[in-house]
Amino acid sequence: MNTVALLSRDTLLLKQLQEAFARSAPQLTAVLAEDPQAKNAQVAACWFPLPGSLAKLPNLQVIHSVAAGIDHLEHDPSCPDLPVCRVVDPGHRQGMTEYVRWAVIHYHRGFDQVLVQQRQQHWERPLQRPASQFRIGVMGLGSLGSAIALDLAAAGYAVRGWARSSKDLPGVQTFAGADSFNGFLNGVELLINLLPLTDETRGILNQQTFERLANGAALVNVGRGAHLNIEDLQQALKQGKLRGAMLDVFEQEPLPAEHPLWKTPGVTITPHMASAASHDCIAEQITENFRRLNSGESLLNSADRQLGY
Repeated sequence: MNTVALLSRDTLLLKQLQEAFARSAPQLTAVLAEDPQAKNAQVAACWFPLPGSLAKLPNLQVIHSVAAGIDHLEHDPSCPDLPVCRVVDPGHRQGMTEYVRWAVIHYHRGFDQVLVQQRQQHWERPLQRPASQFRIGVMGLGSLGSAIALDLAAAGYAVRGWARSSKDLPGVQTFAGADSFNGFLNGVELLINLLPLTDETRGILNQQTFERLANGAALVNVGRGAHLNIEDLQQALKQGKLRGAMLDVFEQEPLPAEHPLWKTPGVTITPHMASAASHDCIAEQITENFRRLNSGESLLNSADRQLGY
């Protein structure tokens, strides 16, 4: 029997995934961790699995992230050394581009200021600046980051991008490697993070990074929650070094109700909605990897746990 165990601390997601597998992959048996059939699972479909949950699956052969990232697997220290795959949804790039466009316009046109003014019953029109004068920095120039940088450049923004290796993107000023990081940050008014999470990028959104930005800059984090030093962000906002931050990813998801970020002035929180693979796409790609596993073929969208992607 082809059994997939669904592992997550997000109970709503588990319900939605079970429905998607029943709808799009009826040939698979999708069960929750507490189901007795889970011990038969050859594949675990994961999103922030609970600690110890993977160790309880003795017949596991593949660990499958239900997203493009795999760093959330670290939340279960019992994660065994098995092949890891991720989901790549063709619509993921479009969704991320739409979210970032919204974030850019939010800060470029001063909607963050207007919303504060509304609460204060204050009427003041923000200065309207040409897109060409609004300096945007994109951290991470993989398939998503490159698409976003090119999209914003086509809209007329002054875009620069930074990545580990050299990239050539028309209309985008590119920087590569650690030695160029400070030069990339210098004077940026909106910093967008799309980096993968690795040992080198963990905590990269910190005081030293914020200090290099233009005064009153804003941050958009659609990478990973562990990229961000929350205390440094709060201090930068309090001091006025940053005017705002739009955060879509967090180290613990769902974000606990008592978390201080909910009430931090200048922070906009969205529930990891920038872009996500559709539930049907998740079920279909895991089904394809079941077929490949059973036939001895190479797995679809394999990831390198050492690299983090």
